Amino acid sequence: MAKKGSVLVVDDEEIMRDVLETLLSAEGYRVDLAKTGEEGLEAYGRRAYDVVLLDVSMPGMGGLRALEEIQKTDAEAVVVMITAYATFDTAVAAWERGAFGCIRKPFKNEQVTATIAAGVKRRRKEEERQTLRRAMGRSVNRGIIGRSEKMQAIFQLVDQVAPARSTVLITGESGTGKEILARAIHDQSQRAAKAFMPVNSSNIPSELLESELFGHTRGAFTGAVAAKKGLFEVADGGSVFLDEIGNIPPETQAKLLRVIQEREFTPLGDTTARRVDVRIIAATNIDLKEAVRQGTFREDLYYRLAVVPIELPPLRERREDILPLAQHFIRKYNEENARHISDQLAPDVLALLEAYTWPGNVRELENVMERAVVIAPTDEVNCQCLPTEICEPQKSLGASTSAGAEGVDIGRGIDFYDEVRRFEVDLIRRALEQTGGHQSRAARLLGMNATTLNSKIKTYNIQLRS
Repeated sequence: MAKKGSVLVVDDEEIMRDVLETLLSAEGYRVDLAKTGEEGLEAYGRRAYDVVLLDVSMPGMGGLRALEEIQKTDAEAVVVMITAYATFDTAVAAWERGAFGCIRKPFKNEQVTATIAAGVKRRRKEEERQTLRRAMGRSVNRGIIGRSEKMQAIFQLVDQVAPARSTVLITGESGTGKEILARAIHDQSQRAAKAFMPVNSSNIPSELLESELFGHTRGAFTGAVAAKKGLFEVADGGSVFLDEIGNIPPETQAKLLRVIQEREFTPLGDTTARRVDVRIIAATNIDLKEAVRQGTFREDLYYRLAVVPIELPPLRERREDILPLAQHFIRKYNEENARHISDQLAPDVLALLEAYTWPGNVRELENVMERAVVIAPTDEVNCQCLPTEICEPQKSLGASTSAGAEGVDIGRGIDFYDEVRRFEVDLIRRALEQTGGHQSRAARLLGMNATTLNSKIKTYNIQLRS
């Protein structure tokens, strides 16, 4: 396979096939040849090419018919038509059938190589989208949403870690979704049919935490009127999720270390150890290494817990996840509140959401979108549905410009999105003018589907110049 990509040339003229093969091979492409539309279809049936160069006029199956048949095999095929009769009608017919472009004979070599390079780029982008859709599908099934590189790397790590028994330590700021990730690890493991027992160490008084984890016998302490199984015994064969692990007292740390090392524990008031098969997943929003240095957390326990460390990034470090997360929460709270708010966010709303620093992370975003769904006066989320600190960051911070966590000026960030919006509006308007207002043709020129283009035209209120 050539580094640049693969091209199938379908042309009934031998000299044209030879010229294109020589030109494209010299550019670093792998080139296969076919002299009829039927041969081209057969070749494409054996493998999917990055780009197909397809002559319009051939004996037997013509180029436009071959284009339609190729697209039945591969809806995302990138096909460039070659014609000596490059009238406007021919080009329009090719575009309407989904062609990527049209080249007129006699052509300039630079035109061919530039078109092929653009076609390969288009093909690769579509392959990336398909990969992302598959990854997003897996992540949604896990209950996690994230298309950023950081989250995709975490998803891959979860796939590797889930089948094992090793302890996992999840770190990250509050609100990043540590318990959701822990559940995903459990659900993808062979323990999925068994219990997943979460316990927040900071919510349980230290004197009751050992009883909660390990259980107790009747009369083990004042108020223990009956024996009780601890979470480790209940979760035998499953997983225990220890949230806020950094808050557990030293004496409980020692007993927890024994559970990890020996796979056994002794209930309070009992003298007989009990063996369990439990996977421990722990989480914390504090620096455990610093806690070890300060002597508040056992070093041996830390290393037993951090066999597989996973750090969840804050939302401000994965802004490309804000849109899919917001859309997910809109759909979720539409269902809960019997509302029908559109999950297609207007550019100005998205710009504000992406410019905000999200100190409360995903949990804060969820609260914001729930509020927006509940109070939205129409069927879409507008800027008035957002809290003041998001829609008017300068006012809420008491300054004309405010630096985010990464030193980004929020006001300037919004100006940047305004520039992007103006640029996109100009591109759409030019495409519509070039196609005489035909939205389907304009969408193909822009590389987007017609539904998306129609939505943008309405959002931006685009009118053709008279």
